[in-house]
Amino acid sequence: MKVLAINGSPHAKGSTFTAINFVADELKKENVEVEIVHIGAKPIQGCTACRSCLKMDDPRCIFADDAVNECIEKSKSVDGIIFGTPVYFAGIAGSMKCFLDRFFYAGGRDRMQYKVGLGLVALRRSGGVTAFQQLNIFMEFANMMIVGSQYWNVIHGMSAEEVVRDEEGAQIMRTAGKNMAWLMKSVAAGKHISLPEKEPRTATNFIR
Repeated sequence: MKVLAINGSPHAKGSTFTAINFVADELKKENVEVEIVHIGAKPIQGCTACRSCLKMDDPRCIFADDAVNECIEKSKSVDGIIFGTPVYFAGIAGSMKCFLDRFFYAGGRDRMQYKVGLGLVALRRSGGVTAFQQLNIFMEFANMMIVGSQYWNVIHGMSAEEVVRDEEGAQIMRTAGKNMAWLMKSVAAGKHISLPEKEPRTATNFIR
């Protein structure tokens, strides 16, 4: 089994990376391969709603000079995805928002359906829960199986050194890692069970 982990922090080896590794260490104990992709320090183009991706046989974003299409391609062959972000003004980092807007839209929502997803955030003090909710909204949009823990997936620390001193936060991440491994194995074990019947999608606008 394999998990793709997205590090949405500008700091490649900072608090978000450390939080991801708490989860990854538990996954590796269960023989799950983890690949971490750092996107936070690179320029990420925001979605322009051009809808060009909807016209492609193999959906991808028309903007091809950042990490989005690379991660869309990687996501096709993994069992689960970790989305990690620092907290900026009680929300996810700006580059991570641009990445997620295009990653979830351009690649087609069916690509992510029933994959296991885990969101986590690292922060200095406040705003962790609102940022965590932002991550979950993307996964809910794509009909993913969301991993919980013993508390919200939030860890505190301004740096990697401080994060490891948040004993409760570290335990939350380890528990999330154990839960993610278990959920992926449960999904794999249930492959023989038919997926829920999918209705044709109904889309309505508020203005008629």
